[in-house]
Amino acid sequence: MNTRMKHFFVLTLALFSMSISFAQSNYPNKSIKLIVPYATGGGSDILARQISAKLQNIWGQAIVVDNRPGASGNIGSEVVVRSPSDGYTLLLQNSTMVTSAALAGKLNYDPEKDLTPIMLLGLTPMSLAAAENTKIKNLKDLIEYSKKNPNGINYGSCGIGTPQHFMVEIVKEQTGVKATHIGYKGCAPAVTDVVGGQIQLAIVSANLVSQYVKIGRLNSVGITTAHRYSLMPDSLTFKEQGIKDMDFAVWYALMGPANMPPEIVAKVQNEVNRILDDPEVKQNLSNAGVEPYRGNGADLAKLIHNDLISYAKLVKSANIKAD
Repeated sequence: MNTRMKHFFVLTLALFSMSISFAQSNYPNKSIKLIVPYATGGGSDILARQISAKLQNIWGQAIVVDNRPGASGNIGSEVVVRSPSDGYTLLLQNSTMVTSAALAGKLNYDPEKDLTPIMLLGLTPMSLAAAENTKIKNLKDLIEYSKKNPNGINYGSCGIGTPQHFMVEIVKEQTGVKATHIGYKGCAPAVTDVVGGQIQLAIVSANLVSQYVKIGRLNSVGITTAHRYSLMPDSLTFKEQGIKDMDFAVWYALMGPANMPPEIVAKVQNEVNRILDDPEVKQNLSNAGVEPYRGNGADLAKLIHNDLISYAKLVKSANIKAD
């Protein structure tokens, strides 16, 4: 390569680097697509719309929430994986991603390598709720009921391979309770059937049963987090009842395609953490059963890694299978 060509190459590389740097510092200068790989109305969708509305006001750019449900959230996630890493396509995912990966053994993408973890956004405890006519009010009652009705307990969840499904399998493994799983297409129909007495138990996001627990239409057998849930302060946790390793919640996280520029990741983190501190946002999320969490990419990466390992072990030990 002659001297002139070397100078041209160096100049071109410098200009390219400058253009990338300017694009990052000028972020965002166009609309952003926020993919929600689930249907409207759920926790992920509510979080996405709260955050997008505030970001739109702060940045003066449209934040378009794009619901892409299907395949346990994997259809929408794959859209993001295939998108440019420039910060203009983001993903609001939840812990179904890791339970789905554990159940399938392998997805069409690698949750750890093909996505950039931006931050953890919030948590929703889960509750195992019992129909009022069962008289099951706690874990001890459930164990006794199971002994008397070894083939007579059906429990509903939000779907096969969801975090909710895994929680009851942990309870069964730890206590010897026998119960047949019925995977619903979402949490709402499982709640409807347990309130109506068509099934004995349902494991769902705790906020969905809190109103029925308050009026005595359902009994909360246990909360899946280590600490009690603010909307159901009288409901015991499973940890309080002897399942020491039970500390799980449905988590919500913001992610992007792999190799997003650190400067853009940091900018998104800073703005979203400010939004999550907003009293109005906190109240709206609390009403929806989501407890905001100020997080970062490292926390989220560790959570995903640990959950993938934990749920994979449970799939094997409890012999959980997909349909």
